[in-house]
Amino acid sequence: MFISFFPSPRLFFISAAAWTLFAVLLWFFLAQDLGHLAGLESPPDGTPPIIGISVFWSKPFLWFYVYYALAVGIFAGVWRVLSPQPWFYWSVLGTALIVFVIYFQVQVSVAINAWYGPFWDLVQAAVSKSKPVTLPEFYAQIFTFFSIASVAVTVIALNNFFVSHYLFRWRTAMNDFYTGHWSRLRHIEGASQRVQEDSKRFAVLTETLGVNLVDAVMTLIAFLPLLHQLSANVSEVPLLGAIPYPLVTMALIWSVFGTALVALIGLRLPGLEFRNQRVEAAYRKELVYGEDDANRAQPPTLRELFKAVRVNYFRLYFNYLYFNVGRYLYIQTDNIFPFIVLAPTIVAGKITLGPLNQILSAFGQVRDSLQFLLKSWPTMIELLSVYKRLRSFEATLDGEALPEIDQEFIKNKQLA
Repeated sequence: MFISFFPSPRLFFISAAAWTLFAVLLWFFLAQDLGHLAGLESPPDGTPPIIGISVFWSKPFLWFYVYYALAVGIFAGVWRVLSPQPWFYWSVLGTALIVFVIYFQVQVSVAINAWYGPFWDLVQAAVSKSKPVTLPEFYAQIFTFFSIASVAVTVIALNNFFVSHYLFRWRTAMNDFYTGHWSRLRHIEGASQRVQEDSKRFAVLTETLGVNLVDAVMTLIAFLPLLHQLSANVSEVPLLGAIPYPLVTMALIWSVFGTALVALIGLRLPGLEFRNQRVEAAYRKELVYGEDDANRAQPPTLRELFKAVRVNYFRLYFNYLYFNVGRYLYIQTDNIFPFIVLAPTIVAGKITLGPLNQILSAFGQVRDSLQFLLKSWPTMIELLSVYKRLRSFEATLDGEALPEIDQEFIKNKQLA
């Protein structure tokens, strides 16, 4: 699943995590203050933040781009020497590009959050008539938003195009690897489906979860300090009263509760999804045999196979029933949770509309990041199902025992 596309996967991912941690710490504790060496120094403390599209080519941003390119170049160069791999440019440099785009999208969210402050304060001034607001001023703020959004849309569109090619290359690598060992794999139940369909789904689902995880981590890094800064006007929260770091603490408590809840009620779903794939494959396989052999796919056999499909689907529906009730109830409550937390502050009139919207945006970003497992649980269930199917290939090629569920299938087949 990985060795076909990445160089020495286990060591590669461990070294990538270690190098990333080192590069991030080096940036925050030293490198971000060295931009002046390249003429890209940061503005003095107390300088108002840049609001608008120009933030993306400001000196601090340009210095980060240079730093990121250097960090990726060093890491990729070492691996290019240590472990040459046919898919090196796509797997290593392609992954680095996707990670950079995730970072850029997070910075777009930060730029929009910064825009919320002056825009909503302008709205409040206009509706309350606390100061004169002209139409050109209002339209200028709207234009600022569109300029930021236009950059985001362009980057997202180009990234989606690149990711489509990236995933197809990964699927191609797995396809070539498995078909190269087809003589050893062809006897596994549903082998053709596992090569043709599961390899594609594995690449897509793994990339999706990986991107979401990296996005969650980067969003936390970007928005946690901002949320703490915006907590200045929030002195207490419901039930707990005055607590340290109120908004950050409440986001953490609420997110951990939701993640634990969904993990608990969705515990059985991965196994049921895997069994669902297997009974569907057995039914489809018998129908395919029946196309060429009149003695196969007889009604009694098909009825028995479809009965297994029906039983598993009904179990799946029942488990998804209470899973979705719990999950959607939490998500709907989550929509109003920030207002519950901010209720004492809003009622006391300690905050204006601009900072309020900045807090709601930052709080939502932090909450969404902390809820990574909760939001990704259905995708994780599907990925675990695909992984279990492809794991049979890995076990066969490594000379290991097949997974228990495949051994069960073989035993039932022999008894039949």
